[in-house]
Amino acid sequence: VQLVESGGGLVQPGGSLRLSCVASGFTFSRFSMSWYRQAPGKEREFVVTITSSGGVTHYADSVKGRFTISRDNGKNTVYLRMNSLKPEDTAVYYCNAPPVFGGLDYWGQGTQVTVSS
Repeated sequence: VQLVESGGGLVQPGGSLRLSCVASGFTFSRFSMSWYRQAPGKEREFVVTITSSGGVTHYADSVKGRFTISRDNGKNTVYLRMNSLKPEDTAVYYCNAPPVFGGLDYWGQGTQVTVSS
């Protein structure tokens, strides 16, 4: 299983970014996918999850109404559109897949998002 994130960067408060996560090594369309983030000095926290078909999503309260998760099962890719970014959104964002073969979850390498003026 491999998860490769991209799309992070430096953005001003109020700006937008779109993160992508390309998955391989498993049947992507059969599994839910999630995004997590980890800010400096803090524990990794849940951001959002999407079901295998994309029909159901669940957001952390801190990002509800600003972030949108979506997926393209034909491209084995999950996206995170982030609008109205705030300095407190600064973190490394990680793509997460469940234990598709049993055992532990799978994680990407992370992509840095910095919100600063």
